[in-house]
Amino acid sequence: MMQLSDQIALLSSSPKTFLFDIGRVLLDFDFESSLARLIPHRISNPKERIQQVLAQKDVLETGAIDPENYARWALEIFESNATPEQFYLAWQQIFMVNKPMWRCVRQLASQNHSLMLISNINAIHYPWIFTAYPEFSYFEHKVLSFEVGFLKPEFAIYQYAINTYQLEPASTIYIDDLPQNIASAKELGFQCWQYDLNNHQAFEIWLENALASKLFLNP
Repeated sequence: MMQLSDQIALLSSSPKTFLFDIGRVLLDFDFESSLARLIPHRISNPKERIQQVLAQKDVLETGAIDPENYARWALEIFESNATPEQFYLAWQQIFMVNKPMWRCVRQLASQNHSLMLISNINAIHYPWIFTAYPEFSYFEHKVLSFEVGFLKPEFAIYQYAINTYQLEPASTIYIDDLPQNIASAKELGFQCWQYDLNNHQAFEIWLENALASKLFLNP
């Protein structure tokens, strides 16, 4: 089987647009371990309190609440004496790099494919994440939920990407780990792959076939 890098190189004269999710695609994450450090030892139910805070994460990720107010509310739930700045730090220290996917990103960028982000994300993580992980500079454009006011899997966030960046869904590859996000994108006509962090090889095989497909190259 031809290696992914060779397959991409063969098709570099016909660049495509790639739409990437961040969490559990480019970066793995673990909120619980990081946030637990903010909770006093006397608290008997730290996991439940963390879940209570994470259950309201969508409010932060649509931009409906600012980071400081969210942090202060969360720290009250935790009964913590930490400052909002300490909360931000814990909220940021959740990520782990998915090295195999970043190798793909570098290869795709080197062959002039257009790379974009579409993410449910918040103002604590962005723009900090671009400084912490300079590889994000490979992405030319981004659609971030807290900036546009929509969350995946709402059709509106995908439609925003289509309209803003003149995307042709049939010739755009979308990678996300959540089935509900993939389902929405498929309804709009995107070429989709539901990514499994524990089976990166399956993605590379699919991508090789997708790039080689005459139907894909001429939608």
